Amino acid sequence: MRALKNILMLIVVPIFFIACSTTLPKRFATKYYKDNDNTIMRIERNYANLNKQKPIVIEFSDNAFNMVTIEMKTDSLRYVYEFKLVEKRLADTLQKFGYDTTNVLKLINDMKSIKCTWINRLDYYVDEKVQHLIFMSIRPKAFDALFAGKKYYTLTFYNQPQYYDGEGRLLDKRNRNRLRKINNETFWRINSKVCYTVSSRFR
Repeated sequence: MRALKNILMLIVVPIFFIACSTTLPKRFATKYYKDNDNTIMRIERNYANLNKQKPIVIEFSDNAFNMVTIEMKTDSLRYVYEFKLVEKRLADTLQKFGYDTTNVLKLINDMKSIKCTWINRLDYYVDEKVQHLIFMSIRPKAFDALFAGKKYYTLTFYNQPQYYDGEGRLLDKRNRNRLRKINNETFWRINSKVCYTVSSRFR
């Protein structure tokens, strides 16, 4: 009887963890997006508008979300600065480089409010036409407890609806039988234009 129990444990436990590894992230991502959808969409819109004016990348560099690193680009150079949020030179530097200081600061505060660690834009091509994809990495405290070793999940925002398979995995537009992977990560559906992945990396 004891041997039978051990055999059952060897079968049931892996199945349980496999199920949890797929269902828990989806539940968490869906709930997190629903709970914070207004702020998330405001961040996405604000960042898209700011990035059209001048390219910018924003990253929180500490767990307390009090230090922010900003990557600012000119036609020929890339500048990276780190600031404390309370520093006056944060706004002064943004103004010096010609950014919309008010909306960048609003974006930073919105990011902090939902524990968004990083935001950036990726240019990619579909049918030889350039498309734009916004990345947001999130690290809420509850996420650490649920997925040890997988500390971040990344949201991706597309301009148009995407294709997904029956399991909700992002598909390549040209070959709908092939998964579209970004940085070797599989992405999962939240809605037609937003998907997510769970990762140990924030970028």
